Amino acid sequence: MNRNITNVIRFLMDDCVPPIIRDSKFFMYPFYLFAYRGKKIKEAMHFKTNVYSFTEKEYDLFYNNLDTISRNRLTDLNKESLDYILNNIDPNTKTLVDIGCGNGYLLKKIHEKFPNIELYGFDIKDKDDSTIYKYTKGNVEKMPFPDKAFDVVTCSHVVEHLVDLEQCANELKRITKKQLFVVTPCQRYFYYTLDEHVNFFESKEKLTNVFKIKNHYCTKLKGDWVYLGMPN
Repeated sequence: MNRNITNVIRFLMDDCVPPIIRDSKFFMYPFYLFAYRGKKIKEAMHFKTNVYSFTEKEYDLFYNNLDTISRNRLTDLNKESLDYILNNIDPNTKTLVDIGCGNGYLLKKIHEKFPNIELYGFDIKDKDDSTIYKYTKGNVEKMPFPDKAFDVVTCSHVVEHLVDLEQCANELKRITKKQLFVVTPCQRYFYYTLDEHVNFFESKEKLTNVFKIKNHYCTKLKGDWVYLGMPN
């Protein structure tokens, strides 16, 4: 399902349905049944409670075994967010890593526009066999990269999933030399959401305060925040 369509559906559900109904397990159950293909519905509905007691292995297994309709998307990025990243990457960039690279969609688009950038992908998933970027599997809370390892760091639709958000934000800043791009939904908190989210950024201040980079831009594009921080 197209990201812009998803954001419209989220707006209708989160902003137009009364909260007492919207956050009812009885109201949301049919949506979970559809989104999770009828599998592990109870586990999915109580993800926000359970995730904080997950071991690193359990967290790894949960995401590697997810089978939801959202996994059919080529990307979670909407066109506006993708264009923002592509149009604002420093043209002198030599190295770039995409944290939470998924199937490598963003890296492929960056490679098309900037074929000379040395690309890296990082994710919790068991893969990757790409020939255009070097892949590393791991956890964002403790990435195996040295300080300022990459000129540019991109991280789209990841921070909303992270349990230790402060630690992960520090890691993202630590490995960034010039530019840090972060994309995340502009979303109100509800307990029952079809997306495994544990962090919610209804206002841009909630996002900018996480990274605390003085030189930054943050704008909303078709329902998603796009953040660009420049540590130096």
